[in-house]
Amino acid sequence: MPNVPEASALPRRDQIRREAARLFAARGFLGVGVDEIGKAVGISGPGLYRHFAGKDAMLADLLIGISERLLEEGRRRAGSGDGPAAALDALISGHVDFALNDRDLITLHDRELLNLKEEDRRTVRRLQRGYVELWVDVVRQAYPPLAGPTAEPVARAAVHAVFGLINSTPHSLGPNPAHGERPGLQRDGMAALLHTLAHGAFSAAADSASARA
Repeated sequence: MPNVPEASALPRRDQIRREAARLFAARGFLGVGVDEIGKAVGISGPGLYRHFAGKDAMLADLLIGISERLLEEGRRRAGSGDGPAAALDALISGHVDFALNDRDLITLHDRELLNLKEEDRRTVRRLQRGYVELWVDVVRQAYPPLAGPTAEPVARAAVHAVFGLINSTPHSLGPNPAHGERPGLQRDGMAALLHTLAHGAFSAAADSASARA
């Protein structure tokens, strides 16, 4: 039987999602066959078609699904905070958790977005724009120097920079010392560092906007 740690506790469709993300991230969308994904979850390749129409549908499900999840969770966090500062803190925590828990999906998005069908790619872009606008709005409320109309581009650039910072996690966390790689920060340490750096970036953006005013 294939070695699928902890997979038995997941519904079959979620098992397929997890293994497809792992394999696509490791070897690329074009380098993985349906049979390999099926083997990873203990079913035949053709058996996957009871859950997904094909490999393209798996990729779309993964990338659209994570974009929907980020936007939905972002809206929840932004609306549950006690004021703008708490809302921004919650947004940062949520995105850091995503980056640390779903590293395969970040790699997948970076490398495979262009392999989506055009309609699916437009859906991902639309969801991403909504997520960015949510952040920009909260950041401008949390940092008053960024609230002015001329400071909006600075706030937007800072949001994209913070996403780039946090999303770099797949390249900076979890090295394998057995392969000669240097040990990195543990999860909690990385989470705290990313959180601090994100706030530092927004504070620097606010200072920049103040200097321009």
